[in-house]
Amino acid sequence: MSREETEAVVRDYCEAWEKGDVAAIFGLYHDDFTLHYFGRSPMAGDHVGKVAAVQALGKVQTLTNRKLVEVHDVLSSADHGAVLAKERFEQGGKTLEVNRILLYHVKDGKLAECWLFDDDQRSVDEFWGADLLP
Repeated sequence: MSREETEAVVRDYCEAWEKGDVAAIFGLYHDDFTLHYFGRSPMAGDHVGKVAAVQALGKVQTLTNRKLVEVHDVLSSADHGAVLAKERFEQGGKTLEVNRILLYHVKDGKLAECWLFDDDQRSVDEFWGADLLP
């Protein structure tokens, strides 16, 4: 794919995310989509395959009321796109806002892999804590 095609896929994802269009978001995931969470929280690790990744995202959503605050920017190359975003998590009366880089590998016109980098991983790990245990 060209840089422009990759960027279009990532921008389509951001547009769907901003609208809360879950069907469009999941439609942009490749069947082999893999999600990589870093850190030491119960969600840390690799969630391999679209089903496992969607289940992990659903668990985070349900337990933390995850919300997109803002997409700051999108960067792209021929097969990777990066989203610079701010997200908010809420749980038990607490709120955490975090800047994130979501780095995507784009394959066959779909998001095939995502690595999530948080600006304060320790706070995310503490916030997600034991309540997110599988």
